[in-house]
Amino acid sequence: MISFRRSVLRHRYNTGPGIDNLLQWRFNSAMKEQMLLERLTGLIAFARAGSMGSFTAAARSLSVSPSAVSKSIQRLERHLGVPLFTRTTRSLTLTPEGRDLHERALRLLREAEAIEQAAMSARSEPSGNLRVAASLPIGLHVIAPALPAFRKSHPKVTVDLRLTDRMVDIIEEGIDVAIRIGDLADSRLLSRSLAPYRLCCFASPAYLAARGAPLHPDDLAGHDLVNLRYQSTGQSFRWPFQIAGHEIELVPTASIVVDVSDAVLVTLAAGGGIGISASFIAAPYVTRGDLVPVLSAFAVERHNITAVWPESRRANPAVRAFLTLLQDVFQERLTATASLSEEGRHVAGARNQTTQGFPS
Repeated sequence: MISFRRSVLRHRYNTGPGIDNLLQWRFNSAMKEQMLLERLTGLIAFARAGSMGSFTAAARSLSVSPSAVSKSIQRLERHLGVPLFTRTTRSLTLTPEGRDLHERALRLLREAEAIEQAAMSARSEPSGNLRVAASLPIGLHVIAPALPAFRKSHPKVTVDLRLTDRMVDIIEEGIDVAIRIGDLADSRLLSRSLAPYRLCCFASPAYLAARGAPLHPDDLAGHDLVNLRYQSTGQSFRWPFQIAGHEIELVPTASIVVDVSDAVLVTLAAGGGIGISASFIAAPYVTRGDLVPVLSAFAVERHNITAVWPESRRANPAVRAFLTLLQDVFQERLTATASLSEEGRHVAGARNQTTQGFPS
């Protein structure tokens, strides 16, 4: 049957036996390209899994399933003829051969990434996939609402926003820009400080009408308090206050403890008591009238929100455009929440010079 079809094709198109050679050449080329693609995919999966110590973590960073990562690495192992990992039900470790090849794979991928970034930098218009990492509150309240306008201005950019409370490895996970809260460790990453924010106490109008407003941090002992517990460490958030020119921290005895910052505000808005939050997170609740600032005369200002990105992304047009966006949206939030630091400043003004009953 196949020979008959070939004869018909030759007769119909008068191509002769050369068409068979052309089809075979195209088939062979396609197979070679597929094999090269599979090997490259395997190298990427191998490099990520080796750095992160887990197929699941590697899959998450690559936006694929763990089984896809596992199969890619298995194909690579068959091609190389050596095991790259020692697998157990609880751990994944590189074999001696895997350790040697892992560093080479990382160098190869870094070179490939540098070539890609150089090509992207040659374009004047931002384009391509932009991977952004941020904490949940910043991602939800600052970045996500600004993405539609960013995409409208830069339609050739696709944004992959990853929200997590863990400290991501920007280089190993291929992140283009990360927004971090807290003091930065020394590194080769480029950085830009974003707008400051305030840490202030908040409560619902209904709660304050029923229980009254505290005039000094000392007065919190007579109130229901809602606090945040960090998921990563299990530690409770320490509440900072500016008193008599000094910053003092306390860990309040809370009647409700939650491990997500948004849950703190939702609980407060429902009348759960008094809690503390960053001004840029609480701003929408204050605007709607669900919450009001409490003890704002004792609020502290922070300057530790920073955007960081790898040196290799310095000239990337999409990264530059996104950094401009971050600067603008944080400045807008700063302006919108500036009134929070003034509202209630007259309250407790006279008591701001005393630390009576407060730990020093």
